[in-house]
Amino acid sequence: MMNTLTDPKLAYSGAAQSKRPRPKTLLLSALATAALAGLLWLLFAPDPVKVELVNVSEGPMQVTVNNQGQVRLHDKYVVAAPVAAELQRIEWHDGDPVKRGEVVATLSPLPMDARQRQEAVARLDAAKALAREAGQRAERAMTDMQFAASERARIERLVSNNFMSPQAAEKAVTAEKNSRAEWDAAKSRQQAAQADVRAAEAALIASDSAAGGGKRQITLSAPVDGYILKIHERSARTVGAGAPLVTIGDRARYEVVVDVLSSDAVKIRPGNLMLLEGWGGGKVLRAKVRLVEPVAFTKVSALGVEEQRVNVVADPVDELGPLGDGYRIEARIVIWSEDKVTKVAGSSLFRVGNAWHVFVVEDGRAREREVKVGQRNQDEAQVLAGVAAGATVVRFPSNALSDGVKVIAPSE
Repeated sequence: MMNTLTDPKLAYSGAAQSKRPRPKTLLLSALATAALAGLLWLLFAPDPVKVELVNVSEGPMQVTVNNQGQVRLHDKYVVAAPVAAELQRIEWHDGDPVKRGEVVATLSPLPMDARQRQEAVARLDAAKALAREAGQRAERAMTDMQFAASERARIERLVSNNFMSPQAAEKAVTAEKNSRAEWDAAKSRQQAAQADVRAAEAALIASDSAAGGGKRQITLSAPVDGYILKIHERSARTVGAGAPLVTIGDRARYEVVVDVLSSDAVKIRPGNLMLLEGWGGGKVLRAKVRLVEPVAFTKVSALGVEEQRVNVVADPVDELGPLGDGYRIEARIVIWSEDKVTKVAGSSLFRVGNAWHVFVVEDGRAREREVKVGQRNQDEAQVLAGVAAGATVVRFPSNALSDGVKVIAPSE
């Protein structure tokens, strides 16, 4: 009987083939591993961070200095007793309208001694000097108004020929209106000064009559059209020379006064637009800054902190309607504005060192980006570089956010 010899290499190859996994088994194992990994990821993967989203947009933007202020009369006139006299009872009341020339107080002068007469003569000389000064100021204001009118006409011709921008014409018109208002105010001051001269002359004449045994009265009249702000002395009594009797406000011209921090006042310039809100009507009124006072004053805030503040005075552009002297307003002084800028909500910015960063949402994940910021106000910031208009960013980023974290809006 013949024995068959087996090749050892063939025997080893057969054993190896019998132990090698089949392709079907490998596929099943891979699928099981993937399923297990997916299950573990679902169980232990962090939940998306809920965030509030906002878009980077394009549009107008303003930077303002905000604070409360008040409306006040530009010119107030105090009618005072020119000499020592007996005052008759004043029948006017606070708030009554008066016209220029209406009698507001009547006095019976007391006899003067030599010293009092010299004082009365000196007051008359001073009143005449003030009247001359007021007349010269009125002439100067008229000259300035005429120059502003001719300058406005010249600029309008240049604008019509496209040599200057329309904004130049608007500034010229505003300058002419301001010059005309200054002229009106100067004329009112001149009239008031002339009324003081007449009162001082009447006081001397009446005192001379009283010294001679006669009885003469002095009537004090309103220097301008306006209304009575305050009656200082109502009842009949003896008053001294110079005692204030009635304060009259010229309702022809108002101004707006707002006090701001001195650090904000240095950013404000004459001509800046002031927007008046919160005065009781639904319309936003406009005013133009005329003066930033050069002297600051100390004011204690509601928190007990001493602050250096500065008054900013503006002339109304729109009619103030029912607003009067001492009425409260909320003012926004525009120190910078553009019609079209790329802007983002200021609450989406956060600091990293000296740079500003935002989280931009892409494919459901937050991506940290550095941005270059220009002007800022209390709600928005101008974006100069880093993100484009239309991008979606995270508003109010929290410490739970980092680059690459998955985010979701609360409504999703």
